[in-house]
Amino acid sequence: MDLSFEDKFNIEVEATEVERAINNFKDIAQSRKGDIDILKRCFSMIDLTTLNTTDGYERGKLFADKVSQFPEHFPGMPNVAAICVYPSLVAAVKENLSAPNVKIASVAAGFPASQTFLEIKLSECEMALEQGADELDVVISVGSFLEGDYFTVFSELQQIKEVAENAKVKVILETGALPSLEDIKLASFLAMEAGSDFIKTSTGKLEPAATPEAVYVMCLAIKEFHEKTGRKVGMKPAGGVSNSYDAALFYTIVEQVLGQEWLYPGLFRFGTSRLADVLLSDILGKDVKYFSTSSSAKY
Repeated sequence: MDLSFEDKFNIEVEATEVERAINNFKDIAQSRKGDIDILKRCFSMIDLTTLNTTDGYERGKLFADKVSQFPEHFPGMPNVAAICVYPSLVAAVKENLSAPNVKIASVAAGFPASQTFLEIKLSECEMALEQGADELDVVISVGSFLEGDYFTVFSELQQIKEVAENAKVKVILETGALPSLEDIKLASFLAMEAGSDFIKTSTGKLEPAATPEAVYVMCLAIKEFHEKTGRKVGMKPAGGVSNSYDAALFYTIVEQVLGQEWLYPGLFRFGTSRLADVLLSDILGKDVKYFSTSSSAKY
């Protein structure tokens, strides 16, 4: 199998062009961080995430209950796009989630390090789907990628997508572990060629996580991939997205590079545990801690 993309895709990145573009996006985002309509759209694209060692059934139930009761507490607000948990908590979310159109996403395939056997990766994906997951968030084999073993990375992702069938697969590149922007672009094309429905920056377990530079380069790859194949792939910044400016900045990058048609949950998500309450607070103009507490008080 020929996995040399140089003839098919442009993997070169011009650093000065990236810097110029990012500075422009930052200027636009600065003026948008208080735009209520944009903040509401960003909120509607959140994958509300809990990936703690201490998570158990009650944590999964709490997130499902909070999301299910959200319209009652915040009429007129869109709900989040999905709840993202470990595979063992998918059933807890499934049993308690009643919010329409909110998806259940599960990290899988040896998250966060992807350091396990392929058979276990595939089995974990299958089990998460059997428990009720609608979407899978999986990490590329970063070690194999860094060693130039692109075939292993590609083959594993292909087999995961085959197991997933119609479920969306979001492929995490762990951009903070990749040495260059060219590597990020190459990994993006590799994941998309293997069938990923989304490409995602980070696990949130390594630093740096989502950066404007990584998101911009990934969006350039998505744009080129769409132009050459006709297939639209989604974008998911994740890790460290914690305030309205960050959300507005990544929203602006996706809008400016990919266009308005990407600005909905089917093609754009934020992976975050903190952003939901922050956006709510800025939208409503008061301090809100709805998702970060177990309280059922009215808001």
